Amino acid sequence: MTIRTARPNRGQHFRPRIHCVKKVEAIVVEMQDPSSGVKGSEQKLNVTTIPHVIAGKDIIAWIVNKMKTTTEEGEVFGTMLVAYGYIYPLQNHRKLVMCNDDTLYRFQTPYFWPTQKWFAEDCDYAIYLAKRNIRKKGMLEPYEQVHYNQLHDWLNHKWDFIVMQATEQYKAVKDRKKPDRVVFDCQERAYWIVNRPPRRTHSAMDCGPERLLDPNTEEKITFDQHRRMNIFFQQTIMRSRVKSSVSLGALVKYITTYKNHDPFLAPCLPSNPWLTDNDEYWKLNMRRVDVPTKMRVERWSFSLFELLRDLRGRDDFKVFLKKEFSGENLAFWEAAEELKLGSSSSMTSKAETIFKTFLAPGAPRWINIDGRTMGLTVKGLDHPHRYVLEAAQTHVFLLMKKDTFFRYLKSPVYKEIQKNAQSPGGHNFSPDQLEQNARNRSLGIHPIVLWQQEEEANAKAAAASAPVDVKAMMSKIDRKK
Repeated sequence: MTIRTARPNRGQHFRPRIHCVKKVEAIVVEMQDPSSGVKGSEQKLNVTTIPHVIAGKDIIAWIVNKMKTTTEEGEVFGTMLVAYGYIYPLQNHRKLVMCNDDTLYRFQTPYFWPTQKWFAEDCDYAIYLAKRNIRKKGMLEPYEQVHYNQLHDWLNHKWDFIVMQATEQYKAVKDRKKPDRVVFDCQERAYWIVNRPPRRTHSAMDCGPERLLDPNTEEKITFDQHRRMNIFFQQTIMRSRVKSSVSLGALVKYITTYKNHDPFLAPCLPSNPWLTDNDEYWKLNMRRVDVPTKMRVERWSFSLFELLRDLRGRDDFKVFLKKEFSGENLAFWEAAEELKLGSSSSMTSKAETIFKTFLAPGAPRWINIDGRTMGLTVKGLDHPHRYVLEAAQTHVFLLMKKDTFFRYLKSPVYKEIQKNAQSPGGHNFSPDQLEQNARNRSLGIHPIVLWQQEEEANAKAAAASAPVDVKAMMSKIDRKK
């Protein structure tokens, strides 16, 4: 690692995470206290004796005893310490978790702590990889080899300097004792694992966009800003309130309902594509799949909004409405959505078509809405815009939600598709298979391309269902002859 005396000015550094990290560092310092901290000992790593080594179970036991918490929360907090680089593993460097067993760990030197704000530059990482390449005689790990090749292409103009620095550092480290060399190598490797993690590995150092303003500076507020704040606070005081117990109850109900359907919170069958790079989950949950999964069908029963948002569920809902001869409400809702999301050039023609089909007296698919909503909608169609059908669409949505939706959940149509839904089994990938999946990963299809393909399929279906003009067909045949 190159030691700098002057830190680079890299713009704004007002990170709200620093306050949390400082509290964590206070606990790490307390953990290293000789009298009340975690007791370390000398342990053999291969054939080298490493000083001040601690076991994962001892760290978790200290956290549980100090914070008066459960073992599960102690493991989570210990994993956070490893993810931020305050504690690093001696055996499996790529696994940045705290194991509640005899796995060996060491405390990271304060030089590599996040509060030092050393920016992990590409040049420093290239020197580290070049030094590691010299020591391992070209046998880098796959992800390190990928980074090495990328940096070689990116920093080719000063690669000789990088190799020279790496060679000098390698010679300087060789003069140390073997335990010190192993410890320093583990410390440096742990730093780069945290700041340059392998593929498919979440880094705790990732953060959002930098703040444009310093929150610690005093801002001068003008008279106009005071006036605006006064108006805002007056309106806030007059606004109706909801009890915290009611809002928290609604939040708990929502989380309980949706937690098993969130692929980041619950097991994702057959495998999580964000972690395994296997796209079978996407194939089973395509927009127009023939046989949906049980989890997908179960989600339709949560609300009418979930049912209509899923195109496969909407198609099944259409089948039910067709059997009940009441499909005009859903057809109007879809037409209003198309007008809302369509192009501006075709807005007038679409509004005229919707009026003739659903709203005009004697329309072929006339919808039943109240007189006030009908009057506002018809008046707004004189000068159509995207949201001219918003009131009528909301009225029709509430009608379907109160009546048709619950009858659909009790209908044989829903029970039949629920019975025939598929339940895929889980895949257990080995680390080698995950690495192979990542290498063979191909680019996905862009949503716009999928939408264009769907529009083409709909146009072909509409053309196929249209009545055939026999005279035009006969004239084409005669011209060919």
